[in-house]
Amino acid sequence: MEKYTVRLIDSIIARKLKVSGGVVLRGPRAAGKTTTALHHAASSVRLDQRADLALAAEIAPETILAGEVPRLIDEWQTTPSIWNSIRAEIDARGLPGQFILTGSSAPAEDKTRHTGAGRFSRLTLRPMTLSEMGLSTCQAHFKNLFEKNSKFSGLDGPNVTEYAGIIVKGGWPALQILEPEAALDALTDYIDNIADVDLRTLESPPDPIRMAALIRSLARNISTEASLEKLAAESEIGEGNLSLPTVRKYLDQLSQIYVLEELPAWSTHIRSSIRLRVKPKWHFVDPSLATAALGADPASLLSDLEAMGLLFESMVIRDLRVYSEVLDAKVYHYRDSTDLEVDAILERRDGVWAAVEVKLGGEDAIAEAVSNFEKLRNRLPKTKLDKLASCNIITGGIASYTRPDLINVISIGHLCL
Repeated sequence: MEKYTVRLIDSIIARKLKVSGGVVLRGPRAAGKTTTALHHAASSVRLDQRADLALAAEIAPETILAGEVPRLIDEWQTTPSIWNSIRAEIDARGLPGQFILTGSSAPAEDKTRHTGAGRFSRLTLRPMTLSEMGLSTCQAHFKNLFEKNSKFSGLDGPNVTEYAGIIVKGGWPALQILEPEAALDALTDYIDNIADVDLRTLESPPDPIRMAALIRSLARNISTEASLEKLAAESEIGEGNLSLPTVRKYLDQLSQIYVLEELPAWSTHIRSSIRLRVKPKWHFVDPSLATAALGADPASLLSDLEAMGLLFESMVIRDLRVYSEVLDAKVYHYRDSTDLEVDAILERRDGVWAAVEVKLGGEDAIAEAVSNFEKLRNRLPKTKLDKLASCNIITGGIASYTRPDLINVISIGHLCL
């Protein structure tokens, strides 16, 4: 049997199974949900492989739910009616850790399906971080970002040239044995199949040509606050561009299959007449989907470092989201009406937060990040600054260190939980 690759979400799944009747493990196709769920399950059934199982789930759900617990119901959304049966079974048993549900899409809500509040814990499995892929030296610990006066040091790890290949390959478990060029071929197929495979069962499935145009537009605007108007204008098809309602509908559909994730704006008080901007940034769940949509290989990324910097930022955001979830923290971005931007704000439930700027490399870029942190400090009230644990510049370099002003410069290739 192939050795199981430990995922950071494993600890959360184990914890939630001790307190919830069921765990719903969501995420994009090929992120490793089934493999991860099987690692925690005592028995399993997959509803999308055989028509008779899907039929049984509808007319005799008790046969599907019987088995050692935790019981995995894989791709449950193919038979949405089983949700209420699982909920009722959890109520009847009155015990935690009964079921794990996995799915690559979120079925539309209907009046017959209870929300599951109080019975289910919902978790999202994203593609792997650098540390999960074994590409981090683990010389810098993410949890220390939330501790004041933590100091960092490290050397070696991937360089910018290697990051180009890492971005193209992405964090998809099955693609880790491939070279970046072969992974690009597989991910091109993934992109091409989104409309025809992942979204085909929707009541109003997208037009494949129009969806492909929007995906290319998103890829060109990754890590930005592109408006619907801009996305529509750059979604070029034969007879013109997409309408704004179509763009909004398709964005929602991409989110429904966990391919697209908005990075929300940070909501906080500032000490001036300056106003916060509230537009989200656009990120694919993995930057490799953007390179696949654009047909970009490692060499083309290295020839356009500005574009690579945006993709690198998206890769860092992917990793920060995974690490943050383990520590019960959220990831936001900051931008105000003066165009002051901070790439990521990491905020724990208790209000402790850390600021992050993402820079591929270079002294000028680091100096810009330092300046942004100083401007941010000047705009926040003391009550918020008291909760600030650290300011951090995450780079594609091979050195991690803490500056004399206590700002941390951290290589993403050194970071782990």
